[in-house]
Amino acid sequence: QVQLVESGGGLVQTGGSLRLSCAASGRTSSTYPMGWFRQAPGKEREFVAALNWSGSNTYYADSVKGRFTISRDNAKRTVYLQMNSLKFEDTAVYYCAAAYSLGADYRETTGYEYWGQGTQVTVSS
Repeated sequence: QVQLVESGGGLVQTGGSLRLSCAASGRTSSTYPMGWFRQAPGKEREFVAALNWSGSNTYYADSVKGRFTISRDNAKRTVYLQMNSLKFEDTAVYYCAAAYSLGADYRETTGYEYWGQGTQVTVSS
């Protein structure tokens, strides 16, 4: 089992920045590929970013490319999502997720086995 706990959400103005953290615990939690997803009210959960176990390969949704950066510190068992130039439409609950491997479905929720409880990000216009 892997437990994931997100933190770092909050209220920020348009154009501002936030850094989300996802602390992992459990068996071999430092070697799982990880992803970030988000879900706005009334919408489905959508892919934001992902990276492999070493952090050498990263993937982003087009809507956040150039503004968000995913990274990890395996010694701390923590994955980060640095969010810059935030827009109103980035408002959502952000979830981190862990996968046994990054397959062709890494942009889908079905590609991940473990999920955190989410952290709210609100961007005011």
